[in-house]
Amino acid sequence: MYKIILIIKREFLTRVRKKTFIIGTVLFPVLYLGLMFGTGYIADKTKENVKIALIDKSGLFTEKLVNTFNQNDTANSIKLVTKDIDVLQQHFDSLGYNGYIVVPENFNWKTGIDSNNFSVNTKKTYGIGALVPIEKKLNKMWGQIKKDSLGIDAAMQQIMSSTLSVKVNNEKDKNADAGIATVIGYVSGILMYIILLLYGSQVMMGVTEEKTSRIAEVVVSSVKPFQLMIGKIVGIGLVALTQFLIWIACIFIIYNIGKTTAGDNSSLSMVGQIQNVFTSVNIPLVVGLFIFYMLGGFFFYASLYAAIGSAINEDMREAQSLSFPITMLVIFSIFIMMTVVRDPNSSLAVWASIIPFSAPIVMMARIPFGVPNTVPLWQLGLSMALLIAGFMFTTWFAARIYRTGILMYGKKPSWKEMIRWAFRK
Repeated sequence: MYKIILIIKREFLTRVRKKTFIIGTVLFPVLYLGLMFGTGYIADKTKENVKIALIDKSGLFTEKLVNTFNQNDTANSIKLVTKDIDVLQQHFDSLGYNGYIVVPENFNWKTGIDSNNFSVNTKKTYGIGALVPIEKKLNKMWGQIKKDSLGIDAAMQQIMSSTLSVKVNNEKDKNADAGIATVIGYVSGILMYIILLLYGSQVMMGVTEEKTSRIAEVVVSSVKPFQLMIGKIVGIGLVALTQFLIWIACIFIIYNIGKTTAGDNSSLSMVGQIQNVFTSVNIPLVVGLFIFYMLGGFFFYASLYAAIGSAINEDMREAQSLSFPITMLVIFSIFIMMTVVRDPNSSLAVWASIIPFSAPIVMMARIPFGVPNTVPLWQLGLSMALLIAGFMFTTWFAARIYRTGILMYGKKPSWKEMIRWAFRK
């Protein structure tokens, strides 16, 4: 036990003292926020404003109507053209238009029911979504034309344009908020996905480096291969836990600072939204279970990554081919999670949150919806018990491969051969 503790201490301190750990701990939240908000900002700033000329031969689209609907969206505009139509059709691009639409002379609100296909004539290729704002604007104009033609007054139009909204009201949990639970479920699942792949691959690369540099030969002369593998897995797992706890501490600090210094309306609104999260979701339970599933999932996958690292040599293509099935299990769990957040009570959600290979990601997507209302205690207990049994089995299985692979050189192994190592006496 003392030797395992020494290995854990070495693995933990070696990685925590690195500049990459400090930079990653600080930059990851910043980069994550930048990825969410920055991509939207860049897409908004780089998108092309579309200007379409409308040649109306039917007389239905008046200049007043077109200008009314252009006021709300000036980026994607439609301009009614009644003069020099032939010149426009030949030189529309030089006149500042991206294209033009021709409304035929026989088009009216009755025949338009059957002949509702318009073509945007352009000199360049546009994607599917580029002209969607123009289509929506034309449909709004067309809707107004039909209402005017049918003699529907403004009061009736307001009644007809009213819509219904549906909100989930959980009778078992009045504080539950499906929107907030969905966001937390997505964030928890994606964080789990990043941690499992990032730190799992670190275990594999660390074992590979020690094997190729022949350090492992020196180490296993004083400790057993199983002790070396367990120490490395637990040490790197504690690094992941430390990084996660630092992020959680930063969130609480930012929340408290914002709560005390919020002065403007936007700050108060943001603090109010954060308070809604704290009141609608059991944060201590979510954080506690996240730590459990993070460590359980990490031990489950990291032991397999360690076994692969002990079996490969200097050729990284071996690592990619051997680790591909394990990586696919994590990616497959993410795809299941995307379905589960829409229906956390489905049979797929229940079984995927119980099976050990997908439980860390899928269960963390279900827990924010409520325990024990959405996730019964028996499902949570069974999932946790099977995850413990799962990582104990994978640790035993990987240790059997590790003891042989760590001292084997020159031969490219296969999964079949590695399984034979595991069950060899």
